[in-house]
Amino acid sequence: MTYFNKNAELKNGYNAYIDSAVDDMGTQMDIGLLLMEAGDTYTIEEPEKETAVLLFAGKVTFQWNGETVEADRPDCFHYDAYCLLAPRKTKIVLTAQAHSELYIQKTVNERDYEAVMYSPDKVQVEHKGFNGELMGCMSREIKTFFDLDNAPFSNMVLGEVLNLPGKWSSYPPHHHPQPEVYFYRFDYPDGFGAGFANGEIFKTGHNGCAVINHGFHSQTAAPGYAMCYAWGIRHLDGDPWDKTRIDDPEHAWLWKADANDHIYPNH
Repeated sequence: MTYFNKNAELKNGYNAYIDSAVDDMGTQMDIGLLLMEAGDTYTIEEPEKETAVLLFAGKVTFQWNGETVEADRPDCFHYDAYCLLAPRKTKIVLTAQAHSELYIQKTVNERDYEAVMYSPDKVQVEHKGFNGELMGCMSREIKTFFDLDNAPFSNMVLGEVLNLPGKWSSYPPHHHPQPEVYFYRFDYPDGFGAGFANGEIFKTGHNGCAVINHGFHSQTAAPGYAMCYAWGIRHLDGDPWDKTRIDDPEHAWLWKADANDHIYPNH
């Protein structure tokens, strides 16, 4: 597990968090945060890599292959997402209409396919933990933009989790063979939480990034602070992430229908 935060050194333009040409940290991906001001234009055209562009916050015009989408998302806590997935050799032009922040994820993919804009009406959304499971301690909203089910042509998976204040997500602890990247956002710049991975604990903060290469993992947001994080996975060759989840046997009982009966003060 590796965690780092570049929030204090972010600048306008593209900020690389993981550069596969230098060290992909086992992810097989490039990860970055693009900051734009009104009137800025940024172009992406990768000869060998597919690209996902997720609007965290702002107002941006997406253009590619003669298509244009106007995306408006004031923040990732109250508004629905826009995420573009495009194959190699696609020219993507992003034009900011206001201050905007975008998460960018890339990996090598030799397949050619039609680019897809996952607009709010196309995003898979699940609400979990809202029926009193584990005494209400793991309420969260899970968005999946693309995965093996709806984008089998991609080598990546990308989604978002809205972790409510004081609640847990990626819980109960689990793992999967495929490395995973978490990129964190908080509704307040001083917001924080904690991540647990492979027996280690790390403090999470706004615009922080974690790489989970192996081991059981889970996380929580501090009371008073909502946490929204992008979660990205690169399929392993011959072993794609197919909603793969291997639960920690020590905590498997938490999945039982009567788990609340065995949690204080009920036991």
